[in-house]
Order: sequence, then structure tokens, then C-alpha cells
Amino acid sequence: MPTLLQKITARDHRLAGFRHYELLVHVYVVVLLISNLLGPKPTQIGPFIFSGAQLLFPITYIFSDIFTEVYGYGGSRRAIWIAFMANVLMGFFALFMVWLPAAPDWPKENQRAFELVFGNTARGIVASLAAFWIGEFVNSFVMAKMKVMTGGRWLWARTVGSTVAGQAVDSLVVTFGLFAFTLPVKTILVMAASGYVFKVLYEALATPLTYAVVGFLKRTEGVDVYDEGTDFSPFVKDA
Repeated sequence: MPTLLQKITARDHRLAGFRHYELLVHVYVVVLLISNLLGPKPTQIGPFIFSGAQLLFPITYIFSDIFTEVYGYGGSRRAIWIAFMANVLMGFFALFMVWLPAAPDWPKENQRAFELVFGNTARGIVASLAAFWIGEFVNSFVMAKMKVMTGGRWLWARTVGSTVAGQAVDSLVVTFGLFAFTLPVKTILVMAASGYVFKVLYEALATPLTYAVVGFLKRTEGVDVYDEGTDFSPFVKDA
């Protein structure tokens, strides 16, 4: 027999006690960190050139949609902050270890390889962090608002619509953050648009998976959260 869903507003629910929320947050953080670690290597399949980050990073938006749909904007907000701080720590310690002198018997080619993988510039780290933070919150905000407006219908429209908004901001912020004043604006816009189209198509193709995961979580958690009366500030502490 299907589990009866309890429709509640975000004001009435608490994140503590859910069966799968913490595990999902852990996986979300791991996917984000791995995507940043794999980012430096480009690969080509046919005419398409992409990096490991482009393959994995869009998955974080799928997680953000799932958090917002099942646990509400507050659940997504908490996950975004945890992932953001984990990314800050990784970036800081990566730069610190690159800066520290290598042991005398460590081969120089090993140091060069280490610097290539972990030696992102401070500009690159700030740009990626800003893009992630802003893009994820825009995505969750649009998703939550659309859920209330549609009365919980048309999940596919909400997942794609929120990605259209969030990825647009993400692509522009990270591309301009990385290449502003070094490349022509037209070139930067083309680069941002190329990545944007890929990410939106990625999310659209993942819609059946999103439906399956959302359905499973709602049944097992037994709730369906609507963000009516929610404080959408990114800086509110969630329970």
C-alpha cells in the first residue's frame, strides 16, 4: 500500500529525523568536490570537447532539485552551505599544499603534476565558488516558487525551469570570473552559452531519474513540503 504523503509547509517541518536526507547531502558534497578535482582535464568524443567538471557538476543541480522538491527550500539551503564550505576548505588546503615546499627527494615532475591538478589560481577558486553559491540558490528559489505556483504539478517543468535560471547565472558568473579582462566579451559569452546549453540538456535528459528519486523519497519520508511563507534568504539557519 502506498505511503500516505503529508502535505506540509516549510514552516511546519524540520530536517532532523528524515531517513535519507543526510546521506544525500554527503553524496552531493562528494560529487561537487570530485567535479572540481576532475575539472582540469579536457576530453573529446567526436566533435564534442568537455571536462570532467562538465560531466559531473550538472548532477549537483539535480540534487538541488531533489532537495527542494522533497525537503523544501530549507533542506536545499542547508545542503548548499555544507557543500560550499567543503569546497572552500578543499580550495584553501589545495593552494596551501601547492605553496608548501616539496621534500628534497620528491621528483620535480611530481611537483609539477601536483601543481597542475591542485594549483588553481585564487581567481579560479573564487569564480567557481561564487558561481556555485549563486547558481544553486537561484535554482532552488525558482524550483520552490514554481512548486507553490503549480500546486505541485508538472515536476518536469519545474526541474527544467529552475535549471534554465540557475545554470544561466552559474555559467555567466564562472566564465566572466575566469576570463574577464583577458578575453573579448563576445568570446566569453560564446563560452558561457556553450556550457549553458550542455547543462540544460543534461538536466532535461535526467528528468526520468529525477522523477524516480523524488517519488521514492516522498514515499519513504512520507512528506511533501511546500514553501508557503518561507524566508528565502540564503542566510537563515535551518533546523
